[in-house]
Amino acid sequence: MTKPYDEILAKSEPKLTLQEHIDDCLLIWEILQTNFPQISRLRLSYDFWRVLRLAIVCHDLGKGHVDFQKVLRGESNQWRKQRHELFSLPFIEGLDEDKRIKELIRLVVAGHHKDYEQLWLRYICDFYQSDGGAFGLPGADGRLEYEDEFRRNVRDKLLIKLADNEYGVKLGKFSIQHPEQVILSYQGQVSKMNTTNPGYFDLLMLFGGLKHCDHLGSARVRELLHISDEQFWFLDQKRIDLQVNGRDFYDHQLACGNVLGNLILTSPTGSGKTESAIIWLREQMKHFGQGRVFYILPFTASINAMYERLGKEMGQPYVGMLHGKLSDYLYDYFDDFQYSLSHKKEKIDELRDKFKTLVTPVKVVTPFQLLKHLFGLKGFEQGLFEMVGSYFIFDEIHAYSPDVFAQIKVLLQYAVNCLHVKVMIMTATMPTFLKKELEDAIGKFTEVKASPKLYSQFVRHRLQLQNGLLTNSLDLIRQTLAEGKKVLVVCNTVKNAQMVFNELNERVENAVFLHSAFNGRDRNSYELELKRGEENGSIKLLVGTQAIEVSLDIDYDVIFTEPAPIDALIQRFGRVNRKREKGVSPVVVFRESNPTDQYIYPAETITLTIKAFEEINVENDGIIDEAKLQYYIDYVYSDWQPKQKEQFDLIYNSLFVSAERLVPMYRSKLGEEDFYKQFDGIKVLPVVLQEAYIERLSQFDFIGAESLKVQIRKNKFAQLMRENDQNLQAKSYSIEKKDGSLLEIKYFILTKKYDSELGLLYDQQEEWIDTSGFDF
Repeated sequence: MTKPYDEILAKSEPKLTLQEHIDDCLLIWEILQTNFPQISRLRLSYDFWRVLRLAIVCHDLGKGHVDFQKVLRGESNQWRKQRHELFSLPFIEGLDEDKRIKELIRLVVAGHHKDYEQLWLRYICDFYQSDGGAFGLPGADGRLEYEDEFRRNVRDKLLIKLADNEYGVKLGKFSIQHPEQVILSYQGQVSKMNTTNPGYFDLLMLFGGLKHCDHLGSARVRELLHISDEQFWFLDQKRIDLQVNGRDFYDHQLACGNVLGNLILTSPTGSGKTESAIIWLREQMKHFGQGRVFYILPFTASINAMYERLGKEMGQPYVGMLHGKLSDYLYDYFDDFQYSLSHKKEKIDELRDKFKTLVTPVKVVTPFQLLKHLFGLKGFEQGLFEMVGSYFIFDEIHAYSPDVFAQIKVLLQYAVNCLHVKVMIMTATMPTFLKKELEDAIGKFTEVKASPKLYSQFVRHRLQLQNGLLTNSLDLIRQTLAEGKKVLVVCNTVKNAQMVFNELNERVENAVFLHSAFNGRDRNSYELELKRGEENGSIKLLVGTQAIEVSLDIDYDVIFTEPAPIDALIQRFGRVNRKREKGVSPVVVFRESNPTDQYIYPAETITLTIKAFEEINVENDGIIDEAKLQYYIDYVYSDWQPKQKEQFDLIYNSLFVSAERLVPMYRSKLGEEDFYKQFDGIKVLPVVLQEAYIERLSQFDFIGAESLKVQIRKNKFAQLMRENDQNLQAKSYSIEKKDGSLLEIKYFILTKKYDSELGLLYDQQEEWIDTSGFDF
């Protein structure tokens, strides 16, 4: 039977009634209660789920404005780009709730599309006059009188019936209050708002929950996955397989399953830390219940690998990932399915959107994907909502600079203290003074260490200190390759790595090269080649930079490496004899640094590392006893260096204060600038790829075009711009959109040579003639 309010639309393409949209949002509301049971632990001052339901029912009632309906139907109208959510506000006054609850619902409904600064400046001041003429002259041309606009155009009786008949929400008599009162009242609270204020999380969580319901409801999402014991069955199978062969999980892995709450695990590289984390996670979920899972890694390559691994083990639909190069990864991933370009773009958007939302319960991420919420970036309220009762797993947390480490400490404190997050931190090589910072951040915790017996079983490396520079000792590496050994070479700079690979590649049938100066297309190609080569054993040589240090599951016979800090070298060593099937394998470290290494690693740290290694040579004939590595790490890193400590304290204190003062429904422009300032990279297009770039743009293949660019450091970019010798040139390309308008794409051309096998070659100039004529 048709009801009178069935004609009220919420969306135009595809046409969706207001009731259908509210139903979709309430479906998400119902699912969220299963996935976020730990909301109740926040000690909010009201029944969260009941009040969120009221907010959902009321949030779009303002769409019943006659002219907004005409907009949705493509009819002539006088809407003038007003805000429909502001016409929802009077209905909330009719709720049979106390004043505080109605105030909360009004605030989140008013701000659920535009932040309060935009609402005030762009809509209230531009559109509506008040009876008191609070801004400008009453009746000024082009201004609307809000109360009259509501009475003439909002079909309130019909909307009241909808709320009552379909959702049992009774809306009594209400007066029509000007929305400026809501906005001005909230603006008056902003300067006093912080996490210690009663009611702060009342508002933050209600807004985050409403936004999730509205966003996922609008997308007509029908299911949000949650983790059941089925996702952990792979652990049971692994244990059965081990026991069949007379083995079992390591003691430290089993110990992780007996811990409730925060945990710090120290164990050797290659001793099954990932399984330890999932064993711990299983126990937490049994005790504390559902919560989203964030597996946090420092490097893109290791995130891609962990995403694929956990997808196979826990089930692909349950695992997502987020990092800055996700589009490049998905672009190559869908190549394997031979999709057309348009179909590929659809699949990329679909999967990327899925990863960004609450659909996937496990996400493999960089720390920045979580940290951005503490900087107040757009959508931070949803991000913090998603963290409530979640589980953080940090893999090799040592691999960050002092400023990022400071940010991670703030994140951990906020997450544990405010959002009831449980944390597991895993490391093989953390200096004691850094560990104390983390202990301070997470509060109560349990420590698990691998047993002395296990450490003795992990004696797998014999250190060899080699005089001179690695680049002057390539004959030694050639000889090792000629013996049939699988060789890993790690350089500190891309330039050195390029030279070494160029010299060694011609002697090896199957070699892979990895570093940061490849474009997205080539980097993904080589990461895939490395992965396949590890599976079939075909790779004989891998040359790379620091990117291979963490979490790549590779296993080599020997490593030759330039000098680096002890923790970085231990991580590099972990890629040699990883499975401990080769007895004791050589790890060769060259004593001499290149002059440019001082810009990458502190000289004093390198000196102390070499001294520590010399002691290992003298005392233990070069055999690395992993149980004693903590002693050597603390010898090299006894405490903060003064400049590092100053930097750490500055970043920690500023972000700590900023995070405590985040204001829901207000974007922090300063915080956004601070967040993006720390990313030291700008993408440029090698000139040799300009034709391919324009070809992809002309096909609207924006991701494919972007994957041709190379990221260079900001200081290098600035240097090239200053040189003013045409090395770096600003360009633009225009393409016609379907509606006939022009879309202008701006980009920078770099005239240095780019080689798909070696990457960007800063010392070589590409010969070319500019015939594009697209200067700007």
